[in-house]
Amino acid sequence: MKQLNLRNFIALFALMLSIMATPVWAISMDDAKSQGLIGERSNGYLGVVTSSAPADVRKLVDNINNKRRSAYEDRASKAGVERSVFEIRMGQRLQQRTPAGQYIQLQNGNWQKK
Repeated sequence: MKQLNLRNFIALFALMLSIMATPVWAISMDDAKSQGLIGERSNGYLGVVTSSAPADVRKLVDNINNKRRSAYEDRASKAGVERSVFEIRMGQRLQQRTPAGQYIQLQNGNWQKK
C-alpha cells in the first residue's frame, strides 16, 4: 500500500515539474528572430515571416505586439503625438537596430533579410 502511494506521489511530482517547466521550452523573441520566423515590420510591430510558423510563435508575436501597442499609446500621449506617428518612428528605429541576418518588412510588404 505504501509503495502505491509513493508511486502516485512520484507521478504527481513528475507531472507538476513538467507543467512548471513548459514555459522554459517556449521560444523567445530573439530565438524566433534568429531562426527567421519573425521580423520587424515598418509599423513598429513584429510580424510572422513564414506561413509555417508554429502557433506558439504566433502567440508570442501577438503578446509582444499588445505590449508594444500599450507602450506606444502611453509614450505617444506623453509626447503629444498620435500613436500612429509614434509607431512609424519606432518601426524605423527597430528596423535600423535589427542585426544582419534577421528579417525586416519593407514598405511593399515583402520580407528582406538584413
